Amino acid sequence: MEIFQKIEAFIDAPDADRIDEAKRLLAGFRKSETTIKAIDDFLLDFMTLVFVVESGEEEFQGSVRKLARLKLKKLKRIATILA
Repeated sequence: MEIFQKIEAFIDAPDADRIDEAKRLLAGFRKSETTIKAIDDFLLDFMTLVFVVESGEEEFQGSVRKLARLKLKKLKRIATILA
């Protein structure tokens, strides 16, 4: 799915503008409690990543990126199953 590829690229180059773009791209998947929860979990981790990057905390960036990727992978699986 192209949407998830775009969002994965946001994880590699996070900034505050990407948060709103990710929300917009994921809005179409907010159809069930399961996907809403998965989207919210991902967005929380993505916002944390943006904060960590913008604050310059380099030692935490790898771990937070990995966590955001895992949450995005989970969201993609849920979206695929429920599609």
